[in-house]
Amino acid sequence: MTSAVTALRFGTRGSALALWQTQHVMALLTAAHPGLVVSAETFSTRGDQALDTPLPLIGGKGVFTAELEAALHDKRIDCAVHSLKDLPTAQPDGLVIGAMPPRANPADVLISRAGHTLDSLPAGAVIGTSSYRRASQLLHKRPDLKLIDIRGNVETRIRKALASDGAYDAIVLAYAGLERLGRLEVVAQVLALDDMLPAPGQGAIAVQTRDEPALLEVLAPLQHADTVSAVTAERAFLSGLGGGCSVPVAAYAWRENDQLHLWGRVCSNDGTQRIDVRGASVENSPEAAYALGVSLAGQALSSGASALMDGQA
Repeated sequence: MTSAVTALRFGTRGSALALWQTQHVMALLTAAHPGLVVSAETFSTRGDQALDTPLPLIGGKGVFTAELEAALHDKRIDCAVHSLKDLPTAQPDGLVIGAMPPRANPADVLISRAGHTLDSLPAGAVIGTSSYRRASQLLHKRPDLKLIDIRGNVETRIRKALASDGAYDAIVLAYAGLERLGRLEVVAQVLALDDMLPAPGQGAIAVQTRDEPALLEVLAPLQHADTVSAVTAERAFLSGLGGGCSVPVAAYAWRENDQLHLWGRVCSNDGTQRIDVRGASVENSPEAAYALGVSLAGQALSSGASALMDGQA
């Protein structure tokens, strides 16, 4: 190990998924740097504590990150591991995303105790989700559905979905989280991208750290270039729209035939209107990926996306 860093202190939320992701990053780092000493400290965030309030009403994207970012600034920890979709698109002064390992499957899935798919759910079925993005796309496909809020960690949501006397006919979760926790057996359907485009950055893990050369050097082996390009384009689309997790914005980018392709979507909250934009870049760089996302955001805004996000359409 050439870096001057010999030990790293990690911060993580206490959920099973957050702990898995932190342990995964720590294992990748110790494999890349034999002899590196790693340790982890668990934090409780505002999003973990306010379980009786829909996420958009308690502040959206910062609610799972503020406590960890404060610990980074105070140098109580050196790195914080996040699900990238929970991170605001703009980083606080002095902090950066130091590494992103290869992304997992970004799709969303349906979990139903009766094994229903989106097409086979009975009329008026009750679906649990706390995401405006998911709710709006579900209503676009099935305007008869009844959407109600659901909170809690992955295991809590699974338990609520499968309870014989539960309030939900189905719920929607990210494939990546279920795969990481070894719970794919509960999936009734992997939702097609046309029906459910993912959140920008979904399936990706971000290692946040201070903007210090020694820390960035030790994290460098974990950086996965194709993942960085894809999520940079997706997050630039979201940022270009001026949106966070409280607005129904979706995006997915992937590399194919030596091009970076981006598919962006903005929906009205009731699902009745949807704007899809697509584009590609032949240049393979984070800068080109960012430019692609901003360009498609401009196209969406020109097509009336602002009115959809503001609830005026």
